Amino acid sequence: MSLRLLAADWVLPITAPPIRSGAVVIDGELIVAVGSIDELCLRYPEAPVTALGKAAILPGFVNIHTHLELTVFRGRIEEPAFQRWILQLITLKAERLGPEDLLFSARLGCAEAIRAGITTVADTADAPATLSALIESGLRGIVYQECFGPDPVQAADSIATLRAKLDDHAALLARTGALGRLRVGISPHAPYSVSARLFESAARLAVDQQLDVAIHAAESLDEALLLRDGSGAFGESLRRRAIPFDPPGCSTVRYFERLGILDCAPLLIHGVAIGDPGEIELIHRRGLRLAHCPKSNAKLGHGIAPLRQWLDHAIPTGLGTDSVASNNSLDLIEEARFATLLHRAHHRTAEWPSASEMLRLMTIEGARALRLDHQVGSLEAGKRADVIAIDLSHTHNTPAYDPATAIIFAASARDLLLTIVNGRTLFDGRELLSLDQSHILDHCRRIEQQLA
Repeated sequence: MSLRLLAADWVLPITAPPIRSGAVVIDGELIVAVGSIDELCLRYPEAPVTALGKAAILPGFVNIHTHLELTVFRGRIEEPAFQRWILQLITLKAERLGPEDLLFSARLGCAEAIRAGITTVADTADAPATLSALIESGLRGIVYQECFGPDPVQAADSIATLRAKLDDHAALLARTGALGRLRVGISPHAPYSVSARLFESAARLAVDQQLDVAIHAAESLDEALLLRDGSGAFGESLRRRAIPFDPPGCSTVRYFERLGILDCAPLLIHGVAIGDPGEIELIHRRGLRLAHCPKSNAKLGHGIAPLRQWLDHAIPTGLGTDSVASNNSLDLIEEARFATLLHRAHHRTAEWPSASEMLRLMTIEGARALRLDHQVGSLEAGKRADVIAIDLSHTHNTPAYDPATAIIFAASARDLLLTIVNGRTLFDGRELLSLDQSHILDHCRRIEQQLA
């Protein structure tokens, strides 16, 4: 029997008011009912009941920007200068890690995500390891295949390589039956690592193949200086390598507009410098989406993204952790708490954002930004059974007068009781059921010695 009923003190559908003494009924891969325990027990007397007690049931979290293959770099690179930080990461990855290491690194990230209640990830990846790890893990997601090439002469080869990787991904998804739960997009990495010619070619490929696009954009001061007049650390790096770059003399968003990138309505990652009203209106009009990664932005010293302006203009926006190389954690609850406190302090008000608003960013709004809101992001009959439960019985989150407040301001990933994706239980509150955690940790400890 695939029918089952989950019950708890609270159910948070997200798109409807919280339900005290609530329940969710799952049939196979779908949610079939959400309501009170008494009502649903009467309607579905044959459904086995899992009583979670003092807990909150809610839709799985949507992490809108990750780099799972970089999980083993947690705490390894604490270089304060962004361009040098990137260079160290590239060098260590190329010189010390092989394909199997990257696979285990991605598996470690998947394991952490599952235990944190993340059921959907939008991952930007270079190696094929991430897609393989996601297939094994049971998580839902999008893998944006990266392409690089700051020198215009590299553009044709970069696109050819990208096409070959996309073909490999499509074959793997078809062979494993994961298509539907997982899909693939592309990510021309960033303005400092992708030439104008390559951006244009990638945009044409995305339109031709109807691929979603994600780009690191408007992230740092050095990126802004590069585009303004070719100065800054990225400009100096390109000159040292004798790579030509003609500064457009404008912002990242305006640069993308000139190149035709906005025709793809991409997901722009970070957007720290996207605060100009005209640009925000342009983003809204062209249907772009934004990924807010506050901890990574803060840790790397890039600043505070203008989240309030984005939301005031109804731009689809989700919350992302970025990689643990620049964040150190995939705990999206911790990310949300940091974001809430950061923006309250920045705007000098305790009225915004509220705990409920932040929960929306972690769920339905993140799903909307990934164009998955018809499937996930809220607890509604007919949606995919991506469901989590958070324990509210511990000393650090008792009493819990309001479940949203308890989750955002007192809970953490360590309070997860249950993670279900597509009706399949991936974490039962004690152990991972889709991945061998011990084997993953053993291998990643060996990688730690390689990177030391």
